Amino acid sequence: MRVSLKDVAAHAGVSIKTVSNVVNDQPHVTPAMRARVQKSIDELGYRPNLTARHLRKGRTGIVALALPELGNPYFAELAAEVVDAAAAHDYTVLLDHTGGRRDQETLVSQGFRSRVIDGLILSPIELEADDLRERAPVPLVLLGERAYDLPYDHISIDNVAAAREAVRHLISLGRRDIAFLGARRGRSQPAHLRLRGWREELDAAGLVADDRLVAATDGWGHADGAAAMARLLDAGHRPDAVFAYNDLIAIGAMRVLSERGLRVPEDVAVVGFDDVVEGRFGAVTLTSISPDKASIARMAVESVLSQLDDAPRQQGRRIHAGYTLVRRESTLGIG
Repeated sequence: MRVSLKDVAAHAGVSIKTVSNVVNDQPHVTPAMRARVQKSIDELGYRPNLTARHLRKGRTGIVALALPELGNPYFAELAAEVVDAAAAHDYTVLLDHTGGRRDQETLVSQGFRSRVIDGLILSPIELEADDLRERAPVPLVLLGERAYDLPYDHISIDNVAAAREAVRHLISLGRRDIAFLGARRGRSQPAHLRLRGWREELDAAGLVADDRLVAATDGWGHADGAAAMARLLDAGHRPDAVFAYNDLIAIGAMRVLSERGLRVPEDVAVVGFDDVVEGRFGAVTLTSISPDKASIARMAVESVLSQLDDAPRQQGRRIHAGYTLVRRESTLGIG
């Protein structure tokens, strides 16, 4: 049996309006009255009708999250964090998969769900600034590294600085021939930024950023990393360390190194990026750059919801989330 506001009011011996004020966290309620009503809420097991609450404000209680690759563990873990962050505000998340295709990203960004969502969190790969200039007036927050001079909040980590820290770690271990796996032939901004960080840190250390040790990939998966590592070795270029665009590429590379009789990290040290769960449970655990996914999710949800009450922004904010380098066996060894 569903408990109503009327039931709570009768149990607490107060008016329905007082219960409503407590449930909706209105300010003009004394601490003693709030405690009295909350006690009845807890004892009766009352749960507010969130749909009705949102509708009273002219909202749906839903935000959309559009991601390029749901099969990628990083995006799956990020989506879980966004769901948790939205739930803390009594919001539900509608998940869209764009496949990183411009047509799908355009469809999502132009507001084809604008009647059922209160805001959109979008991680674009192929969209251009012009694609975002004329769109439905639904609050928008961008994730990832593609830079847009537009009035939308943009949440990311500093990919160049993170890549430099990863390479610096390898250099500190005495590695000198450091490969980069995962350069992209297209417009993948994160790959370009991480490659730039690789170059800058090698230059700063007085080492050669050898383009023969840069392997491009068409995708972000295990097979792409394995193929890239195999191409380098087959061409006679054997690095003593690898910095990979992401963990999946790193794990694929480690598989090929093992097949070729090369030990990780004794012969080749490996660093990934994203710190996905899979990298923590392999035969050799993976050193990785770990973005603060919970912080990214929380800031994205808070940005979207704040726009519901604020005037339209004339200028977007570039917000950097934190990251850490998590050192594991792929660089430090076992034991």
